[in-house]
Amino acid sequence: MNFLTLKPEAFGLDVSDLSLKIIKLKKKDGFLGLASFGEVFIKSGIIEQGIIKDEKALAENIKEALNKVRGEKLNTKYVIASLPEEKSFLQVIQMPKMTEGELQKAVQFEAENYVPLPIDKVYLDFQIVQPVVDHLDHLDVLIAAFPKKTVDSYFSVFRLAGLKPVAFEIESQAISRALIKGGLSPEPLLLIDLGACRTSVIIFSGYSLRFTTTLPISSGKVTELISRKLKNDFKKAEEVKIKKGISAPGINPILNELVEQIEKYLEYHQTHSAHEHLPRDGKKIEKIILCGGGANLKGLPDFLSQKLKIQVSLGNPWQNILPQPLKEVPELPFSESLKYTTALGLALRGIKP
Repeated sequence: MNFLTLKPEAFGLDVSDLSLKIIKLKKKDGFLGLASFGEVFIKSGIIEQGIIKDEKALAENIKEALNKVRGEKLNTKYVIASLPEEKSFLQVIQMPKMTEGELQKAVQFEAENYVPLPIDKVYLDFQIVQPVVDHLDHLDVLIAAFPKKTVDSYFSVFRLAGLKPVAFEIESQAISRALIKGGLSPEPLLLIDLGACRTSVIIFSGYSLRFTTTLPISSGKVTELISRKLKNDFKKAEEVKIKKGISAPGINPILNELVEQIEKYLEYHQTHSAHEHLPRDGKKIEKIILCGGGANLKGLPDFLSQKLKIQVSLGNPWQNILPQPLKEVPELPFSESLKYTTALGLALRGIKP
């Protein structure tokens, strides 16, 4: 899906409330490899729930991140950047078969029935979703909408930082590009991105995203709960979290809340999946894939699998980049790579237009 047309080779820049992550890929011996990477933390208050509060300060943070990349020096100003998941709107709709030109106009009109904002206040994009099975007498179309005010703010910041944005992507698009082998899953999957300040829940099936939402559950909240329980500072609480994992004191409430929320969206899919053109036995979600820094919480996959009675595993954000079965590079070990899942998905689009 193209909010802007992508032509030049570009690097990926994942922007969240508390950090910037950069990935640049390169072609190497018939495969792809890591060229550049880096992370810079953002002072609290510069971005709040995806909304930029201080454009100048964020632009300076981006410049700092560009100067601090490890590996090869960035040789391009072209960037593919993430947009905050919580501000996005995605929906798969059905349209009669028509030409592409007719579809452009029809989607704009039809989207007014789905997008919860005035159409003239959003940037709207769409792509046709190809079926895995069945010959359709209609078109399945994934529409994506984003408030113009928010997108324009991000565009302004990148220009201030001396960058040339050639594409913006909702985080879930980049995550699925990194985690879904070849961009196709014959059965529906639940992807969970456990970040420092929130968690994204993504349903992907066939060739497309089907649903995405965000939860106020985060790796940072886990550390905060441990800190309160032990009456320690944040740094010591983080050390306890890394050492103890799911057995760390004080985190049971947030783990149980995560389970309850996942159960809710598993049930949601069961009642809304009738129109997905998948094999007859492929309608039920039977696998959950974790990514993000919070996925490294010791014991979390087994805990969720036991509670949900579903296979839960850590994702491999390199699987569309490195030859199988590799899932890390020397510069970026697997556990660190999970934090870079969104940035890797963005960078993958940047090198494979």
